[in-house]
Amino acid sequence: MSVMKKFGQKLRALRESRGLTLRQLADELGVTHPHLVHIEVGRRGPSIELLIKIARYFEVSTDDLLDDDTKLKL
Repeated sequence: MSVMKKFGQKLRALRESRGLTLRQLADELGVTHPHLVHIEVGRRGPSIELLIKIARYFEVSTDDLLDDDTKLKL
């Protein structure tokens, strides 16, 4: 499985653990809903700036988001 697909799965798990919709999270992060959809399904990766925003929003490290072997504590 690709790194971006795994990243998308982690992002989805974090989002769902907070009870957020894609639209709500997109608004919180200042991105469009379609852009976030593409990231969650693994079609594209986040910019460095967005990666940092996501990590800060969910209070996890960027390493935790990107490392294939890291299990997130939800």
